[in-house]
Amino acid sequence: MSEEVKNKKEQDDISSDDYREMLDRFYVKASGVGELLKGQVIAASKSEVKLDIDGIRTGVVRGPELYEEDDSYADLKPGDTVEATVIDDENENGELELSFRFAGQEKAWAGLRESHHDHTVIKIKIADANRGGLLAKYRQIAGFLPVSQLAPENYPRVNGGDKGKILERLRSFVGKEFEVKVMTLDEKDDKIIFSEKEAWNEKQKDVINKYKVGTVIEGTITAITDFGVFISFGENLEGLIHISELAWQRIDDPSGLYKVGDIIKAEVISLENSKIFLSAKKLLQDPWENVGKKFKAGQLVEGRVLKINPFGLFVSLDADIHGLAHVSQLELAPKERINEKYKNGEKRIFEIVSIEPKDHRLGLAYNKVAQEAEAKGVKLGEKTESRKQKAGDSKQTAVNRQQTADDSKQTADSRQQTADDKEKKEDLKRAATNGAHANSKKKNKEIDDEKKTDKKKKKDKAVETRRGASDDKDKKKDKKQEKDEKPKKKKVEKAAKKKESKTKVAKKEVKKEDLKRAATNGAHANSKKDKK
Repeated sequence: MSEEVKNKKEQDDISSDDYREMLDRFYVKASGVGELLKGQVIAASKSEVKLDIDGIRTGVVRGPELYEEDDSYADLKPGDTVEATVIDDENENGELELSFRFAGQEKAWAGLRESHHDHTVIKIKIADANRGGLLAKYRQIAGFLPVSQLAPENYPRVNGGDKGKILERLRSFVGKEFEVKVMTLDEKDDKIIFSEKEAWNEKQKDVINKYKVGTVIEGTITAITDFGVFISFGENLEGLIHISELAWQRIDDPSGLYKVGDIIKAEVISLENSKIFLSAKKLLQDPWENVGKKFKAGQLVEGRVLKINPFGLFVSLDADIHGLAHVSQLELAPKERINEKYKNGEKRIFEIVSIEPKDHRLGLAYNKVAQEAEAKGVKLGEKTESRKQKAGDSKQTAVNRQQTADDSKQTADSRQQTADDKEKKEDLKRAATNGAHANSKKKNKEIDDEKKTDKKKKKDKAVETRRGASDDKDKKKDKKQEKDEKPKKKKVEKAAKKKESKTKVAKKEVKKEDLKRAATNGAHANSKKDKK
C-alpha cells in the first residue's frame, strides 16, 4: 500500500472519530417525565422561573409548582443553579414544563434517608398537635413526633395527668422548629417517626458524662407529678426524684411536700443513657437506724391510719416511722370489709408484731390485746420515751415511800425498845412475887404440850386411814377394769383362732384342687401316649 493511500485512510479514521465526538457533544437527549434536571436561572418572578438546561433547551416553572419550602428555592436570581423535576417534556411554547415542588420532595426524601441511615440531626416544623404528640413537617413531607420522644425540657408534665392540660401544652409548640433524628422511615406506607429525645441525648452526652452515681447536685423543681418531682440542674439537664426517694417515710402526694420553683439537693443514684435518677432521702439520716430505741415487738402503740388498701392499713406511728397492719392482723369478721371497720385519719391502738430495720418494715396488729387497751381508754403517748419517763417517776416515788416506811419503822423500834426496858424492870420487881406461880405455869405448859401431841397423832392417823381407803378404792377400780377387759380379750383371741382355722381349711382345699388337677393331667397324658 502506497504512502499516500495510507495517509488518506488515517485521515478518514480521524475524521470519523471527530464526527462521533461532535455528535455526542451536541446530541440532545429527550428528557423524560419525572427526571430531575439541573438548570441555570435565566429569569425569575413571582409567577414563573425560566431555566437554561445545558444551553440547549429552556424550561419553565410556574403556578403551584413554584412553591417549595426548601431554602434553596427562596429568592432566586439570574445565574443561580437549581434542580427541577420534568412534569411535561414540551408545553404549548415548546419548553420543558418543570416543577420545584416535585424536585424539593425528592430532595426531602433524600435528606430523610440520609438522616435515618447516618443518625444525623435535622430540623422539622410543628404543624399541629393531638393527644399522642406533634404533627410535624420536614420540608413538605409530614411525620409524627410522639410525646414520649420529646426532650425533657419540652415534655408536658402535668400534675394529675390532666389530658386537656397536656394537649394545651403540646399546642403551644405549633409553628416552632425542633431538632430531631429520624427513628422510623417507611416510604412505602409514608410513615415517618421523629425523636427529639435522641437528638437531645447526643447533644448532652458529654455533659451527662461529667456526673457519676453518688454525685450531689442542687437544682430547681420544674414539675411535680403523682410519681415524683423533676429537677433542672447543671447545663440544661433534668433528673427525676421518684416518690419513693423523696423521704424515708411513705408519701402519697409529692405536692404536699414541695412546689414548683423550690430549690432542692439530691444525690445521683442511677444513669441510664440520658435518664438521670436522683434521691433526696439519701442526704437525710435514716430514722430506721434507731427504730429499736423507740419501739419494741409486743409494745402497744397509738397510730394514725394513713391509707386503706385491700391488703391492709398503712399506719403512721410518728413523723418518720410508718408501719403496715396486714389484713390478717385486723380481726375482721367474715364478709366484713376493711374500709367498713377502719377510716383514713382515725387513731387506733395497735400491737407491734415485728420490726425489720434493714428492710424498713414494721408489722402491726389490731388484736384482742390492742382492742382491750382501747376499750379501757388506755392513753399511750406517741413516743416511747415519755412512757419510760413516767415509769421512772413511778419507781422513784415508790423508793421514796419505802424510805419513809423504813424511817417510821426505825422510830417504832426505838420506842418499842424503851418500852421493853421499862417492862423488864417491872418484871424484876414482880419476880419475887411470881416465883411461886412459876412451877404452876410450867406444869400447865407440859399438860398443853401433851394435848397438842395427842391431837397431832389423831390427825395423822385419820390421814392414813383416808389414804388407805383411797388405795383400796383404786385397787377395786383396777380389778373391775381387768374383769371388764377379760371378755373382750377372749373375744379377740377367739376371732383370731377362727380366722386361722379358716385359713387352714382354705389351704387344704387348694391343695386338694391341685392334686385333682395333677391326676386329671396325668390321665390325659397317658391317654395321649396310648393313642400314639
